[in-house]
Amino acid sequence: MRFGIPKETQFEEKRVALTPAGVDALVRAGHTVYIQSGAGEGSHFLDEEYRKIGAQIVYSAEEVFGRAEVVVKVAPLSEQEAEMLQENQILFSFLHLAVGKRKVLDTLLRKRITAIGYELIEQDNRLPVLHSMSEIAGQLAIQNAERQLETFSKGGRGILLGGITGVAPAAVVILGAGVVGVTAAAAALGRGAQVIVLDKDLNRLRQIDVNFRKRITTVVANPYTISRGVKFADVFIGAVLIKGEKAPHLVTEEMVKQMKKGAVIVDVSIDQGGCVETSHITTLSDPVYIMHDVIHYCVPNMPALVSRTASYGLNNASLEYLMNIAENGLTNALLSDAGLAKGVCTHNGYCSNESIAHNFNIEFRKLHLFSTN
Repeated sequence: MRFGIPKETQFEEKRVALTPAGVDALVRAGHTVYIQSGAGEGSHFLDEEYRKIGAQIVYSAEEVFGRAEVVVKVAPLSEQEAEMLQENQILFSFLHLAVGKRKVLDTLLRKRITAIGYELIEQDNRLPVLHSMSEIAGQLAIQNAERQLETFSKGGRGILLGGITGVAPAAVVILGAGVVGVTAAAAALGRGAQVIVLDKDLNRLRQIDVNFRKRITTVVANPYTISRGVKFADVFIGAVLIKGEKAPHLVTEEMVKQMKKGAVIVDVSIDQGGCVETSHITTLSDPVYIMHDVIHYCVPNMPALVSRTASYGLNNASLEYLMNIAENGLTNALLSDAGLAKGVCTHNGYCSNESIAHNFNIEFRKLHLFSTN
């Protein structure tokens, strides 16, 4: 099978879809990999490293898209990239179509693309590919919040996250007890902060109680407790995820107005629209803005800050799915792995994800597959 890895075009995206180790595994299995020159440079993987293990270096995105049967990316498709796709190709990427552009979705349907969203692939009730990026995002949420609390940031409160003897630490309030939330809680606790986690799932909160030996305060999330938590927070982490859907605004603008002056919001849910009403997308080079005297950090591709680590994590989590398709063909791979099939957003000219279809008011059809054996 022929795989193509284009250089990412999203602003400040430095990750690459496959590391040399991942490409080596595909090549050793007898497959061909085309990678655009410079695709790995943002993560310090040079063309020569890919060339040595048998990858074919090409010099334009058009050539990558034109030669590949399977296109493997990181960031959601741009309109220009969507137009470069070939009829009936397979696409692997973080798609986030629920908050994407209608024109991109229309192009996927028109070209009969099998588009598989990394953020939707399931395994044992987990999201294994998204998990690796969420682990990174959770740690970075605290790292960046800590920086924004400093006196010489954009209006920071001048607070040391862990405090000192005789001086209270910062209060870190986290909404969402998924991978991002738990990882952020662990990072904040490790720095000595006072940590509160809110979630509506009691089982998740019980697990936090057990794992952290009650050193983290857990609270059932509802409008009342969220409002109280936001008002108390020096740092608020929005870590809400509803699989495949736009994140709900659980923190209203009125709640933000009640926050402490110079408090920090890190809305990790921003890649799915954000869970804070006052959030809007920012960039790695200009990551914050102030609204109602509150610092907002809303970068959707936060793991690109540590692009080499993130590329290794993405490679490790996604390679088995690529190998399955390469070795068994698309149809058999999807039939044998229901979790992979759940990642399919478009196939054969129709939308096979109900949330996306509902969001764009288009027809939804369940994935229909017939064994090729």
